[in-house]
Amino acid sequence: MKTSNPVLARLGQAAERERSAGYAPTGPYGQPGYPQQYPTEAGYPAAPPTVDTMSIDDVVVKTVTLLGILGVSAAAAWVLVPDALLGAAWIGAAVVGLVLGLIISFSRMANPALVVAYAVVEGVFVGMVSKFFNSLYDGIVVQAVTATFGVFFVMAMLYKAKVIRATPKFVKGMIAVMAGLFAVMLINLVFALFGVNTGLRDGSPLAIGFSLVCIVVASLSFVLSFKEVEDGVRMGLPQRYSWVAAFGILVSLVWLYIEILRLLSYFQGDD
Repeated sequence: MKTSNPVLARLGQAAERERSAGYAPTGPYGQPGYPQQYPTEAGYPAAPPTVDTMSIDDVVVKTVTLLGILGVSAAAAWVLVPDALLGAAWIGAAVVGLVLGLIISFSRMANPALVVAYAVVEGVFVGMVSKFFNSLYDGIVVQAVTATFGVFFVMAMLYKAKVIRATPKFVKGMIAVMAGLFAVMLINLVFALFGVNTGLRDGSPLAIGFSLVCIVVASLSFVLSFKEVEDGVRMGLPQRYSWVAAFGILVSLVWLYIEILRLLSYFQGDD
């Protein structure tokens, strides 16, 4: 089964190696060129162990699990981290989360421990960001959470109804746009560290427009995640790769939440 997604292609290759792992290239005495045999009580060779494949239900369970971990981590950070350390915890969690996200994204193997660690770290990041904005605008966090999950379910229904499909052109275009936005946000962050205001995050019309673009792209990124789940199930990836699919959905949810939270802050009163 071919796919235009390079990550899925690598995972598919890894899955194929795992499925064929029962046929190691050694004979009964370790000689090369013979399939590995598994003796049974009857004395006849048994078939190699099978690998359970992922399903949509697996991805749903893993996604809910990661969201639960993120929520607990965010709540703990909100309560336990003092206001004096809010900025340091915010930046530290953002940097660690970025590193873990890149490792997971470009790794050739699924690592559930890393995915769970990412959810914990992102929980700290989300908790600190939410605490900061809620201290300025009471109730904004509830609004942002509601809007985030509302958008997610709308995109899920649109995808299921085949209103939006992840065609090869769509996938390539989305990857290019997301890479461009990431570069712009990274450059803006560097400028901000040196005290330079680019106008992308100050509540100006330009900032509102930029946030709207990010929200649209983050929403459409769910289509890529849904496509990855479909392809993963069709390719017969091992069950543990459902953690990778859930990770992709979690990344989009966090990104969408942060952008909605920021956009809502632009329209809050000064009281």
